[in-house]
Amino acid sequence: MVGIISYGAHIPWHRMNRMVIYSAMGFLNPATLTGGEKAIANYDEDSVTMAINAGMNCINGIDRNAVDGVYFASVTMPFKERQNAGIIATALDLRSDIKTADFTGSTKSGTTALLAACDAVKAGSAKSILVCASDCRLALPGSLQEETFGDGAAAFLIGENGVIADFRGAHSISYDFRDTWRTDFDKFNRQWEDRWIRDEGYNKFIPEALSALVKKYDLSPKDVAKAAYPCLYAAAHPRLGKSLGLEPNQIQENMFATVGNTGSAYPLILLGAALEDANPKDNIVVASFGNGSDALLFQATEKLADTKHNGKGIKKLLESKKMLDNYAKYLTFRNVMEVDKGMGRGESAPWEQISLSWRYRRTLLGLVGSRCKKCGTPQFPYQMVCVNPKCNAIDQMEPYRFSDKKGHLFTYTGDNLAFTHNPPAIYGMVDFEGGGRSWFDLTDCDLDGVKVDMLVEMSFRRKFVDEKRGNYGYFWKAVPVRE
Repeated sequence: MVGIISYGAHIPWHRMNRMVIYSAMGFLNPATLTGGEKAIANYDEDSVTMAINAGMNCINGIDRNAVDGVYFASVTMPFKERQNAGIIATALDLRSDIKTADFTGSTKSGTTALLAACDAVKAGSAKSILVCASDCRLALPGSLQEETFGDGAAAFLIGENGVIADFRGAHSISYDFRDTWRTDFDKFNRQWEDRWIRDEGYNKFIPEALSALVKKYDLSPKDVAKAAYPCLYAAAHPRLGKSLGLEPNQIQENMFATVGNTGSAYPLILLGAALEDANPKDNIVVASFGNGSDALLFQATEKLADTKHNGKGIKKLLESKKMLDNYAKYLTFRNVMEVDKGMGRGESAPWEQISLSWRYRRTLLGLVGSRCKKCGTPQFPYQMVCVNPKCNAIDQMEPYRFSDKKGHLFTYTGDNLAFTHNPPAIYGMVDFEGGGRSWFDLTDCDLDGVKVDMLVEMSFRRKFVDEKRGNYGYFWKAVPVRE
């Protein structure tokens, strides 16, 4: 049996009511306002960091040495020539002898990567593959896309053992349909007329893929427990399901008014939400949209109940949020509007020593320190001498991963002088559960909400952006646990 072993997601802490956009861009026609809110990536988040955090959620409690590959799907990859999936694999501290691949060019790349992973495991070329899909798309200020786009990520571990949703089959269609696009010359997404996209693309491609899927596997609409497909237009979403013979309770809630259109990750986030409420033997179909459509069929198994509370569920992530009510701050998060960084404090990005970054890649990207074999004391960064004054063993260390450990904030500082896109800068000392202490920046929090001894966990983030040298620097930050 080949299928989903576990799943996870990352929905940013920040959300913005779409009325904030309209209030700032007051000359827009209020009839275009879509309503609700959308998820906003923090200034230190991008598609890679969100994918890693979704991946951490997905493989929580799973032996990482058993993962044979990482497939990453996104149309907003930070690097055009550097494999982004390789960054994810390193940050998750996976083995080096694994398959890694980037899937891009279309918002259906998430389901394409998922299908490729199922096919690879089914063919026997891998025992398990982690699929991450994530997008953080930039839209022109004042555009309809700015209202509809949201940020988020999803991750699925595909394998043969402990399957919670059996992969039954798929059907794909491909068209060179010009709806949205972005070239090397473009900073923002471009889009053709929205009625054209709705009537000639969305309303035709998804039904074509889903209809062919259920026909291929001899299903009727009543055999489908949930159908998960992206919502590009709020009114068109239920009509599309009705045209397929689906009742409203068979259509997965689209999250358009709570998260927004998350691109490549959208259908996978919806699939995760469908699995949260599924029962054994439920048939779940998921379809994507983007230059065609992929439609995949899964059937929930008896093992689904064992993973329903593994990591952070979609519902929990939706509930944990902070509203961003400042449109100018949103633009600075996106680097659309430049701000004064103040008397040289933030003017020059640090120079990344590439050779050193390679040698210490497990430390920097994987947050791997050391643990003394003699006394069991963990420490970060990696050291050859045990810091325990009662031990002081030399060359008795083994690698020890901190990225999956929670900790308590021992002390912290709010710094109003250091530059940050979301002042003040907050940093502090974290005491890890199980031992180990180190200093980290804090993010996804407000200074008045930070407390000594509060429970925190690690989150992979951008540390700096070096535009002069075309580089992003990544490291781990501490975030309050989102309960």
